[in-house]
Order: sequence, then structure tokens, then C-alpha cells
Amino acid sequence: MTERTLIAQPLTAAAFAPFGKVIDSNQVAPRPMNAGMARRFHDLAAIDVTGDGARVVVGLVEAQPYALPLRLALVERHPLGAQAFVPLNAAPFLVVVCADHDGKPGTPQAFVTAPHQGVCYSPNIWHGVLTPFGAAQDFVVIDRGGPGLNLEEHVFDTPWTVHLAASS
Repeated sequence: MTERTLIAQPLTAAAFAPFGKVIDSNQVAPRPMNAGMARRFHDLAAIDVTGDGARVVVGLVEAQPYALPLRLALVERHPLGAQAFVPLNAAPFLVVVCADHDGKPGTPQAFVTAPHQGVCYSPNIWHGVLTPFGAAQDFVVIDRGGPGLNLEEHVFDTPWTVHLAASS
């Protein structure tokens, strides 16, 4: 089986816009709170959910690192709600997304986050699994809870190999 190659690029708001929103405190000006003892970076991403009984849920994930280059054989999507991943440290992680082509994922795109960047996948966006590299990493995950099938998976007939760009 032949493998296809992707080079992961730096994650930017413009490049990621077709798939969701980059969660980055550099996107907005902070506003003071708690009598000036804290700064709030407000409205960094919306978690849209649909369906009867749907609700937004917050969880924590302890993720083990993946070896690079990454063999990408599987992507998934969540048709009933957005899904956000916010790292709890400054380590980068790999983000893989695909445009939809007639109900199937198109050619993947790969990104590497900057320190403290997270992502919010829009509903129904094909994406790779949570992929830290180099070391284990913890994340806050914000997504949809409730009844209904909110996971679809796709296995590529020919896997992709994802490499970091030379400057990553």
C-alpha cells in the first residue's frame, strides 16, 4: 500500500477558518475582572450543539504522545456539535483537518499549534484524533453531550504520512 505525505504547517486563524476557530488569547484584547486581579480573554470560540437534550460538556483528557512522522489512517467528525481542545501547557500538538467532499473527507491539511493555542472544530468537520507529540499532554475538551449519534469515522484506503515542516 502506498502512503501519501503531508507537511504540517504553523496553525493560523486564516488557514484554519474553513474548519473552525483557533483558540488563542492573542486574538482578542483582554478585559480586567476580579477587581483587576485577573484578565479575561472572552469569546474565543463558540461551542454550537444541536439535537433534543443536547448540552455543552467540559472534560479533561490526558493524551499520550504520538510518534512522528504520523501515520494518518483515520479521521472523524461530529455532526451534532462543535468540539474544542485547549491545551493546559505550552507544548505544541498536531491538528489534521479535511474538507468534506460529498460526505467523505477530502485531502487532509496538517497544522502545528503554537504555544497555548487550541482549536475548536466546527460541527461536521473531518479531523484527526487528538495528537500531542514529544510528550504527554493534558487538555480541556468542550463538546456536545446528550442523545444522538455524534461520531462518524472514516478510514482512508491509502494512509497519509504527516511530517513536521523543517522549521517546526
